[in-house]
Amino acid sequence: MKEILNHLFEYKTLTKTEARQVLAGIATGQYNTSQIAAFLTVYMMRSITVEELEGFRDAMLELCLPVDLSEFDIMDLCGTGGDGKDTFNISTLSAFVVAGAGQRVAKHGNHGVSSLCGSSTVMEFLGYRFTNAYDNLRRMLESAGICFLHAPLFHPAMKTVGPIRKELGVKTFFNVLGPMVNPAFPKKQLVGVFSLELARLYAYLYQQTPKRFMILHALDGYDEVSLTGAFKVITSHAEQVLTPQQIGLPLLAPEELAGGKSVEDSARIFMNVLNNEATPAQKEAVVANAALALVAAERTLNLGEAIQMARESLESKRALASFKKLLAA
Repeated sequence: MKEILNHLFEYKTLTKTEARQVLAGIATGQYNTSQIAAFLTVYMMRSITVEELEGFRDAMLELCLPVDLSEFDIMDLCGTGGDGKDTFNISTLSAFVVAGAGQRVAKHGNHGVSSLCGSSTVMEFLGYRFTNAYDNLRRMLESAGICFLHAPLFHPAMKTVGPIRKELGVKTFFNVLGPMVNPAFPKKQLVGVFSLELARLYAYLYQQTPKRFMILHALDGYDEVSLTGAFKVITSHAEQVLTPQQIGLPLLAPEELAGGKSVEDSARIFMNVLNNEATPAQKEAVVANAALALVAAERTLNLGEAIQMARESLESKRALASFKKLLAA
């Protein structure tokens, strides 16, 4: 690691092979915590390259505990986090709305590092018990239409760096990797990213795969459609900027998306949304992201129709039913 760190401190980058080897070394315990922290810090001070990201991703997927859920035609809805906005759990809620609308979901998630309450944090607080048992995950998909994949149970590297990331308390390249390394290898994915630069990196790498994908970035910095302004949408065949007005939804104020001051606050908002008792702003933000996921999954190619499907899933409480069935399973 000493040679790698000196290489990076000279403003040099890693090849794809070098990046893969370092990540494998982290996952298998070859480096101490100080070395790993120093390595992570490099990527807080400069952008990650395509080759580095590809190497890190490949190592994570080679070392992961894979779970074959392909028979369920699953999709993932996952954001990078790291946008510093401290919103409520929009993408996790959207996953339940999508499941309620009939598209099965294998949601990849983790505890928050740079935010108060990540998807794993709120799910654990609300009574979900993490598992990597194949039979349990299949049962969840069959009964609830959704299962939750807690990243450290499937990725040795994330388990190793988890305490270090928590102590650092800021986003690292593991935020960037998260959506790319779902151990169920879904063929459909909605990804939210915290910067335009990262959106382009993702688009380049995803276009090398057979995956059906949609990448989202709000131009005011959110890693999801916040409805606080215009947002970028990138797919394998198109790239466009849309506004809330163009998709028939209201313009929201940032403070309307706040996640609260505690995990309890986040959990209360979460259940208010599922019970259709949330504020109009909270509801519309979830509907917007769920609708785009339904388009990404080709449940419909008409965004207006997708918004209706998402709204119906939420208002009919089918999304809530998916959540309850998941906990019961």
